Amino acid sequence: MPGLDASHGDHIVGNIAALSHDLLADTCQHILNYLQGHVRGVDSSEISDSFQRAGVSLDHEALQNIIRFLLLTFRSAGKSNLSAEDVVLRLQEGSSKWPKASLQVVQRLWSEQGSLVHARQETQAMLSIGQLVDMQWKLGMAVSSDTCRSLNSPFVSLLLKIADPSGQIYQRSFEMTIPQFTNFHKQFKEMAAVLETV
Repeated sequence: MPGLDASHGDHIVGNIAALSHDLLADTCQHILNYLQGHVRGVDSSEISDSFQRAGVSLDHEALQNIIRFLLLTFRSAGKSNLSAEDVVLRLQEGSSKWPKASLQVVQRLWSEQGSLVHARQETQAMLSIGQLVDMQWKLGMAVSSDTCRSLNSPFVSLLLKIADPSGQIYQRSFEMTIPQFTNFHKQFKEMAAVLETV
C-alpha cells in the first residue's frame, strides 16, 4: 500500500508478522488514536516499551519502519475511504508475507475505526488553514500612516510567519494603532482561554 520497494516492504511486513496479535493491535491502536485526533502524535517510546515488555527486540530503525508503514497505510486508507476488505486486499497485493492473523487484526480495527479516521481527515481538509509559526512585534512611532490620524503617534508593527497546509512558510506584516493592538491582544487571550477548554 505505501510506496515501498518490495524487499524493504517484505522486511517490514516480516517484522510485523513476528508481533503477537495483542501487540500488533496495541500498536495499530496508538496510530489510529493519533489519526482520529485523540492524541497529538504517535509516541514511539511508549510503543517501544510495550515491545520490550512483550519480549520483542527490534532496533530503533525497525520499530520506526513499522510505525511509519502502519501510519501510511491507515492514513492512505482514510484518504481513499477504503473498506476494511480493501485495506486487506491492498496489503496482500503489496506483500505475500502477511500472515492471515495479522491481516485479521488490521481488518477488525479498520472496520471499527476507519470511518472515524476518514471523517477526521475530511474535516482537516475542509479546515486546512495556515498554522502560526512565529509572531514578532515592535513598537514604533508613526511618521506617516494610512491608519494613524496624527503623526508622532505610537503604533505596533506585527510580523507573522505562517505555515500553509502544504508546509510552505510565508510572512505577513501589518501595523496597528495602540487601541487596535489592545483589542487584538484581548481577542488572542479569549481564543487561548477557549482553546484550553477544548
